[in-house]
Amino acid sequence: MIALNSETLSTLPASVEVFPYDRASLKAGIVHLSVGNFHRAHQCWYIDRLLSQPGNESWAFCGVGLIDDATERLKLEAFPAQDNLYTLTRYAPDGTTRHQVIGSMLDYLFAPADPQGVLARMADPETRIVSMTITEGGYNQDHATGSYRLETPLTRRELAAPTRPESAFGYIVEALRLRREAGIAPFTVMSCDNLRDNGVVTQRSVVSHARALDPALATWIEENVSFPSSMVDRITPAVLKEDADRVNMECGVHDRLPVISEGFAQWVIEDRFVNGRPALEKVGAQIVPDVHPYELAKVRMLNASHSMLAYPGQLSGLETVRDAIIDPQIGKLVERFMSLDVIPHLSAPQDMPLPAYRDLVIARFSNPNVGDRLARITGDGGSKLPVFLAPSWNKLVESGGTLDRMAFVLACFIRYLGGRTDQGAGFTPFEPALSEAQRKLAESWDTVFTMTVFESFTLDDTHRRMIREMAESMEQRGTEAVLAELLAAAPASA
Repeated sequence: MIALNSETLSTLPASVEVFPYDRASLKAGIVHLSVGNFHRAHQCWYIDRLLSQPGNESWAFCGVGLIDDATERLKLEAFPAQDNLYTLTRYAPDGTTRHQVIGSMLDYLFAPADPQGVLARMADPETRIVSMTITEGGYNQDHATGSYRLETPLTRRELAAPTRPESAFGYIVEALRLRREAGIAPFTVMSCDNLRDNGVVTQRSVVSHARALDPALATWIEENVSFPSSMVDRITPAVLKEDADRVNMECGVHDRLPVISEGFAQWVIEDRFVNGRPALEKVGAQIVPDVHPYELAKVRMLNASHSMLAYPGQLSGLETVRDAIIDPQIGKLVERFMSLDVIPHLSAPQDMPLPAYRDLVIARFSNPNVGDRLARITGDGGSKLPVFLAPSWNKLVESGGTLDRMAFVLACFIRYLGGRTDQGAGFTPFEPALSEAQRKLAESWDTVFTMTVFESFTLDDTHRRMIREMAESMEQRGTEAVLAELLAAAPASA
């Protein structure tokens, strides 16, 4: 296999697509916080396509790693060795495979090792957008009120030493302060995470952090910085060593950090930028005045359906999203959930008919080549479920609708926290947003519903009893038996 770097691009196999632009002529107009697989498969892919069109040379990325862990340290080592290049392999449902080299990230900075270098790049006039994919749990929100939590240990450390930030919001506020003091125009802050009104949430977090430091700075940010909302979509699984070895063999390129995705991609962006923006509409993104309807459809249908299939699937001993969606019972659960529990309560964008979107979601989940693992989807349920499921649950409570399907999945989530499948195999739940004290609450039915994850759900004693009875029945009879009973008893139509 050919090692990936700038000098080997011309020697790569013909089956590997290589960008046509001259990277030496590019400038990094966007600093992106947290360079995960999704960012590299989605935003970097869109920008890579745009850079291939003349006149867009100022919109490349500078990536920033925020967390000091083994994965980010690997990136710090691998990206420079590969000149910040990597391969993206896209698998279509029909089996078509496309390999390409992405060149839109010019630099990778590791914030824990060089916070001042990151701040300098963010404060540079060339930086006109700061974007981020910090996951739903990274916004430091109180689940019940939506307010920014100033009392967390990390935030308290940042407020005590603002020139040594650690979080996305600490960096953004300090960089904006530096730009304000230097008379440099502010940058746009753009969230690319699965949050309802993610621009509004981001603005609230940034302004709250700034206000705790300097009310005048907070006012300046409110008056001068824009926070467009966006909706992003592309299924991007985790890449384990065996996955990396496979795609490297497929394309004949030795890439230490390859990315895998489906073929489908969508990016809907609110047209609200204070310092210019890339013309992403030229490469298939949708620039719209209101992202909200698109966002609601995606979060409440695709993201929520991911959770609806992942928890029972993992408890049943299944491994991938495809394994779960082609399971006759889990597939039926997901189809009924979208058709009966979500679609009747959503207003669709004109160009996004919801029944067709439902069918597209199911087809995408069924892709045999993506291999998205259920353990990735179930992870961080403490942050995801309040965003993905609670709005639909609360709508059904208001309307007197059937709650059985979502109650079943909430029962599965509680059992998931126990870390054991129906077959007795152990696993470690990944719940970074749940403290040790929160996890302890899940160990008793007297306290489990006081967990922060349930604060966003309208729950009465009947609901709690329903969830508990389902979970206890699953412990005795297994997830599949309880789901079969639920599907037989619950109405198949509204």
